[in-house]
Amino acid sequence: MEDYKRIEKIIIFLEKNYQKQPSLEKISAHIGLSPFHTQRLFKRWAGISPKRFIQYLTIGYAKTILKDSGSLLDAAYASGLSGPGRLHDLFVTFDAVTPGEYKNRGENLHIQYGIHLCPFGFCLIGVTSRGISWLSFFGTEGPERSLTELSHQWKGAKIEENPQATEEYNEKIFGPEAASKPQLLTLFLKGTNFQIKVWEALLRLPPGSLFTYADLAAFIGKPHAIQAAAAAVGHNPVSFVIPCHRILRKSGKISGYRWGPTRKKAMIAWEAAHSAASRR
Repeated sequence: MEDYKRIEKIIIFLEKNYQKQPSLEKISAHIGLSPFHTQRLFKRWAGISPKRFIQYLTIGYAKTILKDSGSLLDAAYASGLSGPGRLHDLFVTFDAVTPGEYKNRGENLHIQYGIHLCPFGFCLIGVTSRGISWLSFFGTEGPERSLTELSHQWKGAKIEENPQATEEYNEKIFGPEAASKPQLLTLFLKGTNFQIKVWEALLRLPPGSLFTYADLAAFIGKPHAIQAAAAAVGHNPVSFVIPCHRILRKSGKISGYRWGPTRKKAMIAWEAAHSAASRR
């Protein structure tokens, strides 16, 4: 967790000072590490130096990617919404609850959850026998909010802590082999028909790309339902795997993310850095 706290401080510092192109020495002094250790920490986390990372934090970069993502959206649309979504080399399928299961809100369902470290701080993962049903993030504030929201989402379920049951999922999503070895991940989702359609569409968006809420609404064939699509994005129960962080306002500004705008910036830039590396 200490590593992510330092990364978070660096991101906030770079975002505020990117126009000055701060040196590695200034970045290091801000977080209280030597330049050598700062460079090593950042390379381990992002795969690139802080200097190169700056480019991924600007509104100008976001606007450029939003503009260039039109053809990617066309390609994703052409491929349809059938088949597994892909997050790096993680192939994602999902099973939605039945109308009866939706109505009883998880009655007779057993959810096991665990708290794990990941590249974006602590995450809370909830799993059932049918797949992952929850993934959220938290920091120094603790997991209480995440647990409350999980319990509210599945009011009728039996929920118990069992990190041994969720560790393999944390490794599949965030582990070192997640980007190099094809793996299958199944989600078990509870939502309205419209929410499920939005989450399904999000799973088709390519890594390293960014889209607007209007793009997403058009993608699901509801071009005028921008606000409804945004609300569905906000209720995404399996953060990062269902990549709602790839949706921005038209201005390119990053704000209003459920788990904090700095974490969203970290996800976008981390994914952009890894996507660029995979193309080399």
